[in-house]
Amino acid sequence: MPSQGTIGDRVRGLRLSRRMSQAQLAGPDLSDSYVSLIESGKRTPTPVVARLLAERLGCTTEFLLHGIEPRQRIDTELGLRHAELELHHGDPAMAVDRFSEIVKAVGEENVMLAAQARLGRARALEAQGRLGAAVEAFERLRREAAAHPERVADLPLTIALSRCYHRAGDTLRARDLGAHARKHVARLGLTQGEIAVELAAALVETEAGSGPASDGMAYVRHVLDVNGVPVSADRSAEVRSLWRSSVAAAQGEDSALAVRLADDAIATGRPSRMAFKLARVALEWSRLAVAVPAGDAPDTAVTDASAPVEDELGDASRFATSATEAFAKLPEARREHADSLVVLAHIQLRLGNPGVAAGLAGSALELLANDGSSTVAASAHLVLAQVALDQKEGDPQASLQSAHRLLESLHGSISPHPDRRAGRAWRELGDLYGQVGAHRRQTGAYRRALEAAGVRSALVGVSVDSAVSR
Repeated sequence: MPSQGTIGDRVRGLRLSRRMSQAQLAGPDLSDSYVSLIESGKRTPTPVVARLLAERLGCTTEFLLHGIEPRQRIDTELGLRHAELELHHGDPAMAVDRFSEIVKAVGEENVMLAAQARLGRARALEAQGRLGAAVEAFERLRREAAAHPERVADLPLTIALSRCYHRAGDTLRARDLGAHARKHVARLGLTQGEIAVELAAALVETEAGSGPASDGMAYVRHVLDVNGVPVSADRSAEVRSLWRSSVAAAQGEDSALAVRLADDAIATGRPSRMAFKLARVALEWSRLAVAVPAGDAPDTAVTDASAPVEDELGDASRFATSATEAFAKLPEARREHADSLVVLAHIQLRLGNPGVAAGLAGSALELLANDGSSTVAASAHLVLAQVALDQKEGDPQASLQSAHRLLESLHGSISPHPDRRAGRAWRELGDLYGQVGAHRRQTGAYRRALEAAGVRSALVGVSVDSAVSR
């Protein structure tokens, strides 16, 4: 059966395959000129006309309108949902394969389903860390969105590309796309829902160097104020149970029920996903607010009022505490939970409570007892070293050596992409080495901070001091 991409193509293909003229297809109810307009794409048949044409052409109305038979369509819809579940609750690599299979199966017979599958594949590639392939896929979809806005929306693609370009090291392109997306949501007045949260999550990455007072970070703060950081119970077991039931229903040829169960599984997991994303946004905003007075923002030198800093620390503490409470409810967010405790520890250091900071850092290390090889664990050891120096008790060297070992094990080879988190940890390690008088180690740590930030070509033979590292 002909299955060309447009309704007009399908009408013409089916008519010719049945050796019918336009007048014969029109019959007594339609004019042959109207049939000609449909075939040329200048007219879209109404549902009544579509049913009439389908009867005369010997096909289903579904096929005539969408280029796909009802059973094939529902199976494709089910495949999209199972691939979505694989992306959020399973294996991103498997999700890439599933979305790719749907793209091949659908082809251009149904442009809407094909666009959904290609978008899912792009997101799965990003989740898998294949940034080059993800950028290529998102860019192709964005070109399609410009030509056919009815198929796929441009805004989510712009946000995804901003995030991907930033992680790949193209910070200028990332910020341009983020600014474009921010203008778009401003026109819409959009501050709630997944698109707003996705944009906020992208902005805390792409505009981290601008400080919390930048336009982008002001939008992030507004999203947090409007949405809060919800605490959602872990429902992953329920999601997987519904997912298994959907698969079983599909195997029993009950596709409609399988789709319904898959929809239930996706909806059940959505609150936890939103809570996790908002907690991540809140944590990153807090981290930035804590870092600003220490020299991360370009205008730090002109900050002389203590009240705004205290207010900012109070907000950072509030958001980081909310993030901690949200992560604590999600077993798979153990590392993020530990990270939030480290950020809270830094806030307590700034507030002059080293004992509380040490307790929080110790709790973070307990959470990472079976997963200590992380930048988070290194940062916790750095907090303990700072506490030992501030209180002039204990041996800061032991904590510094532990942090150094962790960072070396994680970044023994130079990453192809900048790692801002690692660079910050190496820089902090260099600062602390300077405080204990280990100047050679200090220079080495600053060098590694620059390497992590992507500054490599001019490092050979160059001595680095704390002013450069900041």
